[in-house]
Amino acid sequence: MTNLPWFKQLAADLAERKTAGRYRQQRSRLGEQGVDIVVDGKKLLSFCSNDYLGLASHPALKKAFIDAAEQEGVGSGAAHLLTGHSHYHQELEQALAEFTGQQRVLLFSSGYQANMGLIDALMGRGDVVIQDKLNHASLLDGGRLSAADQLRYRHNDMVALSKRLQQSDSSAHRLIVSDGVFSMDGDLASLPDLIALAKAHHTGVIIDDAHGFGVLGEHGRGSVEHWKIKAEDAPIVVGTLGKAFGTAGAFVSADELVIETLIQKARTYVYTTAQPAAIAAATLTSLKLVQQENWRREKLQTLIAQFRKGASALGLKLMDSLTPIQPVLIGDDKRAVTIGKALEDKGFLVGVVRPPTVPEGTARLRITFSSDHNETQINQLLDALETVHAH
Repeated sequence: MTNLPWFKQLAADLAERKTAGRYRQQRSRLGEQGVDIVVDGKKLLSFCSNDYLGLASHPALKKAFIDAAEQEGVGSGAAHLLTGHSHYHQELEQALAEFTGQQRVLLFSSGYQANMGLIDALMGRGDVVIQDKLNHASLLDGGRLSAADQLRYRHNDMVALSKRLQQSDSSAHRLIVSDGVFSMDGDLASLPDLIALAKAHHTGVIIDDAHGFGVLGEHGRGSVEHWKIKAEDAPIVVGTLGKAFGTAGAFVSADELVIETLIQKARTYVYTTAQPAAIAAATLTSLKLVQQENWRREKLQTLIAQFRKGASALGLKLMDSLTPIQPVLIGDDKRAVTIGKALEDKGFLVGVVRPPTVPEGTARLRITFSSDHNETQINQLLDALETVHAH
């Protein structure tokens, strides 16, 4: 077996994580993703998936995937720029460009790859990347990979962002980067204010809309639609397909020049195998459902309102979120783990999030909703929360 010379330090680090209540462990799911799942052999009611519209196991998506796999095989076998780019990938890029209202879309194999490849391709040494302090790890890593100067501003604080813009070199290429919906808090970036500042300071904008795409906006087009941003002011948008769209992968939506730059320079696009064509085929089907079935978003909002009203009545500490991400702040790491375990013992699975994923002292239950949930299940969760939180 392998034996790193510093194995004792690794063992000590892991032991310290366990003691602090911050140890992560894999879970094994049997069967389909959904509301009722089997994890580690236990039947649980899940409130910790990002399958917001309940599409991950939709029969139409499964059929589209199987039909395409019969035609195209399972693996793509190569990068997009070799022979990995199928007609399904091409059709999906065109359909997503039309859906998002941008000139072009480029598919990536994951959201992490999209964010890293995008920032690295556009920025370099001497440039300036300005990021919200609560941005997703992939955005922060993309900035570091680019070797550009990295600046951070207080979460959603437009005054702090304005100061960063004033302090930075106006002759450099500058880029403001933010989540559209923040994955651990569920709140929204103040897009109109952010874009106004960017215009005033001649600065580019990237919005990672992983948790807004499919969920926000009348037609599910995400943060840009929610905030009614004009086409001429639209930022570069990253969208993921493994959340509300129920499949896998990601895309960048931008103008022709940006997309062509990514094809030439985004290392995470050029040097990786394309996703299977069957995934793209399934996503074409989910895109139609997102557009046609507004009831999924409407039901989500009803369930979210029900939960927030009930949780507030119980005195639970909620965060300012109108999205399917509904964190309940606990504070202490070990107490959060204990409450999560107590809920699981009662048959409810929720995310337990601790530092360093979130700031110190803000350990929480990350509760997420799907349009496949129903009102009875929300009440059952609230009853369980009342019991375990009281202890």
